[in-house]
Amino acid sequence: MTREEFELPDVGEGIAEGELVNWIVEEGDTVTEDQPVAEVETDKAVVDVPSPFNATVAELRAEEGEMVPVGDVIVVFDTGDGASDDGSAETSSADAVGDTDATDDGARADSGTTAGTEPAAPAAVENGESEVADGRVFAPPSARREARERGVDITAVEGTGPSGRITVADVRDHAESSSDPEPKAVDIDAGESVVSGGATGSSANGAVATDNASAANGTATAESVESADRDRTLAAPATRRVADEEGVDLDTVPTDERRDGEAFVTAEQVRAYATAQREAQATDAAAAGGGSASAADTATAGASAGSATTEASADTGATADDGVADTVAYRGVRRTIGEKMAESKYTAPHVTHHDTAVVDDLVDTRERLAEHAAERDASLTYMPFVVKAVVDALREFPILNSQLNEDDEEIIIRDDYHIGVAVATDAGLMVPVVENADQKGLVELSSEIADLAARARDRELAPEELRGSTFTISNFGVFGGEYATPIINYPETAILGIGELDERAVAEDGAVRAAPTMPLSVSIDHRVVDGAEAAQFTNEVMNRLESPELLLL
Repeated sequence: MTREEFELPDVGEGIAEGELVNWIVEEGDTVTEDQPVAEVETDKAVVDVPSPFNATVAELRAEEGEMVPVGDVIVVFDTGDGASDDGSAETSSADAVGDTDATDDGARADSGTTAGTEPAAPAAVENGESEVADGRVFAPPSARREARERGVDITAVEGTGPSGRITVADVRDHAESSSDPEPKAVDIDAGESVVSGGATGSSANGAVATDNASAANGTATAESVESADRDRTLAAPATRRVADEEGVDLDTVPTDERRDGEAFVTAEQVRAYATAQREAQATDAAAAGGGSASAADTATAGASAGSATTEASADTGATADDGVADTVAYRGVRRTIGEKMAESKYTAPHVTHHDTAVVDDLVDTRERLAEHAAERDASLTYMPFVVKAVVDALREFPILNSQLNEDDEEIIIRDDYHIGVAVATDAGLMVPVVENADQKGLVELSSEIADLAARARDRELAPEELRGSTFTISNFGVFGGEYATPIINYPETAILGIGELDERAVAEDGAVRAAPTMPLSVSIDHRVVDGAEAAQFTNEVMNRLESPELLLL
């Protein structure tokens, strides 16, 4: 077998890192070239990472929820085309699956072979034995990490998971069954707790009170804390961070929630489980006063473990009891939105012009045309009318379809009309782009906008679909409200915000009537666009919305 390390590529434009959201494959799976193996969230979107080979997935080197720098190895493939010059099978390298380093004399601890010897025959998946084929062991990254931390040779662990896969609990059971039954000092970080399978509870000085001490006194041990035993757990990045802070393995946290058929754990469940662990450990410590680990040492385990969250939150000025319900990672798309908004707000001096269009005729026109659009499998909304009105107004006032090039001290006026349409998603505001909007009809615009919006919410947009806009429209009216101060999609020089289309009081010819109206808010970069031009541009948009037949011109 030939081992091929695959590094995280630059899946965007010059990104430095990405969050590995989801593994689409597992170790042992066979993949074809260009088949997606993982989903990675960049600062713009979630994108699929394809395999560059026809191969077998030998090792997954990154955890779901982990931030991975571009260029780091995320997966190792067996391409199956490697043979040594003398015809003997090629032994696996020191960094092959198994995650154990080669020994000083060059022996492969993970493959069980040395140079010049035949590799061991594949082990059958029978009676709970782990599956080992061509030096490969099937275990998720969490189990491999547990093996590294405990100094366990993962090839010696019997797997009880599906198809003989090795679980975290398998590693722990192997470590405990192979260790000295007498209590001894171990290298565990302060606050780390391990409870699955009757494991140990750590104290402040690293001493461990085993379940033997508690059993001798007839008391419950940490094993009494109900734990799960899974090979795979889904969780948000913020939840994974909480688990790290609490010293909890997500695969052991009980949960009834499911996402895509997999167990899903929340931050609240992690904290509740960690608290239960600490309480059980405190009980064990109180009952183990005569053991080799002193009661004074062991009784501090709960406080030591519990301090992790407080110490971590101290960095942000929060404490464990100050009412903080949760924290959310500020990275990926959310961080990019924040950076772009700050750049726009603090670079371009914003001025916003407000006005209201009375749109009786627009409502009637859309209702009449909606039936014809439905015959073409399109749902006609008001947005295509707004896009067409904006394009016409930009032709009249091209200064709003521009960018300021400060380096060359020039204003670049565009003659193409690529309209960004802001879409609210779970990850934040995204702006897919309708290219060449001036060349498309109402039905085509309606279908394209609906498609872009749906794929934006599902995080399926390609990076190129989120760039290149010359003017942006933000329809905040779908959430209610009339006016706002939309922030310019920098480096553009203007943005149009649409309020809720609703009936409002309108004074006409000395009388007041209820009429459908559409509030408009136009924000401009006042370095480039004057207030008068913003008002005139808005009037042109209003004229076409109030008299939609003008769009035919």
